[in-house]
Amino acid sequence: MTVEKFDPQESKKSSNSAKSQTTTLDIPSKMIEEQHQEVVTSHPESKRAAKVGFVSLGCPKNLVDSERILTQLRTEGYDVTNSYDDAELVIVNTCGFIDSAVQESLDTIGEALAANGKVLVTGCLGVKKDEIIELHPNVLGVTGPHAYDEVLTQVHKHVAKPKHNPFIDLVPPQGVKLTPKHYAYLKISEGCNHRCTFCIIPSMRGDLDSRPVGDVLGEAKRLVDAGVKELLVISQDTSAYGVDVKHKTDFWDGMPVKTHMQQLCEELAKQGVWIRLHYVYPYPHVDKIIPLMAEGKILPYLDIPFQHANKRILKLMKRPGSSDRVLERIAKWREICPELVIRSTFIVGFPGETAEEFEELLDFLEEAQLDRVGCFKYSPVEGATANALPDHVSDKVMEARLQRFMTVQAKISADKLQARIGQEYLILVDEVNGLGIVGRSYMDAPEVDGKVYLSDDFDAEPGDLMWVQIIHADEHDVWGVRVEDEET
Repeated sequence: MTVEKFDPQESKKSSNSAKSQTTTLDIPSKMIEEQHQEVVTSHPESKRAAKVGFVSLGCPKNLVDSERILTQLRTEGYDVTNSYDDAELVIVNTCGFIDSAVQESLDTIGEALAANGKVLVTGCLGVKKDEIIELHPNVLGVTGPHAYDEVLTQVHKHVAKPKHNPFIDLVPPQGVKLTPKHYAYLKISEGCNHRCTFCIIPSMRGDLDSRPVGDVLGEAKRLVDAGVKELLVISQDTSAYGVDVKHKTDFWDGMPVKTHMQQLCEELAKQGVWIRLHYVYPYPHVDKIIPLMAEGKILPYLDIPFQHANKRILKLMKRPGSSDRVLERIAKWREICPELVIRSTFIVGFPGETAEEFEELLDFLEEAQLDRVGCFKYSPVEGATANALPDHVSDKVMEARLQRFMTVQAKISADKLQARIGQEYLILVDEVNGLGIVGRSYMDAPEVDGKVYLSDDFDAEPGDLMWVQIIHADEHDVWGVRVEDEET
């Protein structure tokens, strides 16, 4: 049997010779303790008196905000505990994107108040301060998203800053991370200039605010130097990076670099690790990123939230494009980079969506043959302008459409994964548990996509790279066996 294989970095080597997430109370404490032990091996005479509990809710972008707050807390000498009882106060970093996320945030605030009594609230839901205080009047303070300095000021107000101890207050150069050591989220901007009618993110996080490209690349290097094997580029709108500063030139490592998505990707590729793009808005210049994927400079993986296929619905959403144009672009992308994997998300039951328009969405799915897809029922989150549209779809109809949508996509996914059987892929090991190795290929982002399982194989560590031949697949995950004689 002839076995095909694809290494996301291999074509790059060839061209050179002729690539709602919730963090519970215990995770920040566990991650900080692991990272602390790598910096300081043993100082038993030192004790930290000021302990803070931390709960991070929501998406990876919110996770990065939590990491920044925790890094500063740790720098100042605060300890982070996994127990409400031990904490002198608890910080809850909230999400407010959809109703279910709002409810989770409010419930978590209530839980922390009941268990501890001293709670600071920050994050996206913090923009609705009056509503939070009305429901939970005993919170100590409320701040909005990416309000790092304000959060620290509130902490100082209620818990005295510890006396600095150089032995235990060391923070690794990459800062505190809440992800495993082998991958990390790299946030390149805040906010968004779009005004999608179903979304309230701009009202929470403001307009686009791109980080200086030199700062982004500096953080990337620190992460890679710390052992990160995969960088997941995130923002509210990755494609718009630099638009707010007119793509000005900055400097990195003594060389000029434009604040632009393409130039950023080219520079990140030089780090020699997996680079994965998330939250890509389908601007025309995205077409120029595909050759970088074909050359193996960044992973051939695009996360593009198309949201719908019908032109009228897209217009009501204030989203660009039509299904015909999108299908043409996808076909062109796959022609340039056959290995390309596309992840997307869609909304069913948007106000006014007719049965015929929903059928058009299903037809689009069949023709587009997307690799990874998520789907959500329309959520009338408070403040979304789409709520004022007529002809809202009943929840019963939305649920039926959601189930039909996922049934169609499940078959597409299963067929595409079946086609992977017999091929070889380089995988990144995420964990080794009692059943064997669990990893991901270039096709799979952490948390949201599938996994690669190696049953009864335990000889690996998280962060290892290894070749695997796929021997079985279902509609979401694949199983494989190690290929012993390949170099990673």
